[in-house]
Amino acid sequence: MAGSHIEIPTILKIGKGTLGELGRYIRESNMKNAVIYFGNGLIDMFGTSVMDSLKRNEINVIEYRELDSTDIDDIIDLAFDIDSKAQVIVGIGGGKVIDVAKYAAYLRKLPFISIPTSASSDGFSSASASLMVNGRRTSVPARMAYGIIADTDIIKSAPERFLYSGIGDMVSKITALYDWLYESDNGYSEMNDFAVMIAKKAVNSFVRTPFETIKDDLFLKELLDSLAMSGIANEIAGGSTPTSGSEHLISHALDKMLERPQLHGIQVGIATYIMAVVQNHRYVRVNAIFEKTGFWDYVSTLGLKREDFINAIDLAPTIKPHRHTYIHEEKYRDMAKKVVMGDEVLKKVFLET
Repeated sequence: MAGSHIEIPTILKIGKGTLGELGRYIRESNMKNAVIYFGNGLIDMFGTSVMDSLKRNEINVIEYRELDSTDIDDIIDLAFDIDSKAQVIVGIGGGKVIDVAKYAAYLRKLPFISIPTSASSDGFSSASASLMVNGRRTSVPARMAYGIIADTDIIKSAPERFLYSGIGDMVSKITALYDWLYESDNGYSEMNDFAVMIAKKAVNSFVRTPFETIKDDLFLKELLDSLAMSGIANEIAGGSTPTSGSEHLISHALDKMLERPQLHGIQVGIATYIMAVVQNHRYVRVNAIFEKTGFWDYVSTLGLKREDFINAIDLAPTIKPHRHTYIHEEKYRDMAKKVVMGDEVLKKVFLET
């Protein structure tokens, strides 16, 4: 029987001051010629530190620029303009620039180093990118990161809403895994036990981490470690089933419906609690972590509307019609809508209508 081959990051550096070591990590990987992409406004913040590190380690910077567009046509042009001497593409910033860098690396078959400046989702470690294709946000295959470098000092300095988003995205593995089990039990899917193990260990390690504040170094490291493990679970499974279930479909539906959606992980977190109640699975734990981290307190300031979530629950199954999560069945959609309307915990989340 043929063995399977999965890609995992060769470099994984999560901790204080790691950005300043970028040049050394590239040099130790026997690469010399780098393309560096920054998110909007980030050269001013991190450019000097990055360039000093590259210079110290005699890394030749072929291209160095800020990026804003996630339009697939722009990225195809960008990718094929890259000098043939390039040996590595580095993306530094939020989800947008990391998606662009990993897709450009995928097109050019180059290694990609992912340097997130916030911990808002597991996108920095996944082998897919969210890009604009014909004016619609679409998930496309991309490059699994050769390296993940997350500097906890930088993550800590990002606005707190990004941390709440990361917390919401991380906790969602609880309901996503239960959806996958449901699909498997009903003959719609086959679970990969190794992917399940990795995703389960990631979320359980995270929710059991002791902390005083969400900016504690240990808490941030656990959050980033666990988000990185989620990307690897997806790589093993050959898709996003270990980390994305009905709660993600509700969030994607909100993205489609709303003029100004909330951050991905904020929507996903709220939907995780809703679906955990529907599944009757670990909703007490989900609520406890959201209480303790201040996730619910933050969400209650956003002025969210119940009717948006009701409509998103109805739209959710159409986002991925080939799947069969709890939300794909009418009886569970009805239960989810009842949770939105009457659950005590959610009373402080939604605007009274």
